[in-house]
Formats: sequence, structure tokens, C-alpha cells
Amino acid sequence: MPRPANPLARPVSAAQRWLGAVATELGTEDLDLAYRATRAWLHVVRDRLPVIDAAHFAAQLPDLLRGVFYEGWRPAHVPIKYDTAEFVVRFAHESGLPPARVPATVHAVSQALVGQLSGELELVLHHFPAELRELLAPHPKAPLHELLGL
Repeated sequence: MPRPANPLARPVSAAQRWLGAVATELGTEDLDLAYRATRAWLHVVRDRLPVIDAAHFAAQLPDLLRGVFYEGWRPAHVPIKYDTAEFVVRFAHESGLPPARVPATVHAVSQALVGQLSGELELVLHHFPAELRELLAPHPKAPLHELLGL
């Protein structure tokens, strides 16, 4: 069987498909924004999970996004307990977005991930207090472009 010309083509394609889903939920074609939002989402969620649950979640991700998930991870220092306000600050810092845009962006990333994962998001969210689960829940009530100020 011949080898593919680019052995990274499949992982790149899978990651681009996931980022495309995030971009669609954000109502943009800006894949850089989609990447920054996805990366921030993965990191702030990862850091609040116990190690075993973070590893189970990461196993569901495409290869390249799994690498993003683990980038900078310090498993000996998790889970980090933080409230919604600190979640927003952490997400804003990681994504480069203003804090006011965080809730709508988080909802959009969650919605995109629901379409890519098979029930895994629900398992992850049960580790979060109700207020953070609400923030991480897919689909905000208002149209996303209004929430993002686009």
C-alpha cells in the first residue's frame, strides 16, 4: 500500500474541520480566532478537571488538538478550583479576547465541540459547579452575532 504524500495531511484536516466548526459557530471565517478560542477553551476546562478525566477527554480530540490540549499542562497542579469570574479572566487572557466577549465565545466553542464529540462534553461538565456549567453550556439564548458584537 503506497504511503500518503503528506503523513500529516489527515491530522491537519481533522483539526481544520474542528476549527471550521468553531468558526461557523462564531459566525466568522477567521480560523485564527477559532483556534485561539478553542485553545483557550481546552486549557481552562483542562485545568479544572482531575487528571484521569482530562486524559479521557483529550483522547476524544484529533491528534493536533490533543497536542494543544496538553501544551503547558501541569498535571501535578490540577484540578484548579476557580469560579466563573476567574474562568472568564483566564479565557480572556488565553484567547486575547475582551472579557465581555468570553461568554458568547465559550458557548460557541461548546456548541461546536458537541457536534464533534459523542456525549463527552456532558461527562466533562459534570465536574463543574452549576454556574460554570451554565457558562460552558452550548448555545446562548441570544443570536451569537449580537452577543459577540459583530
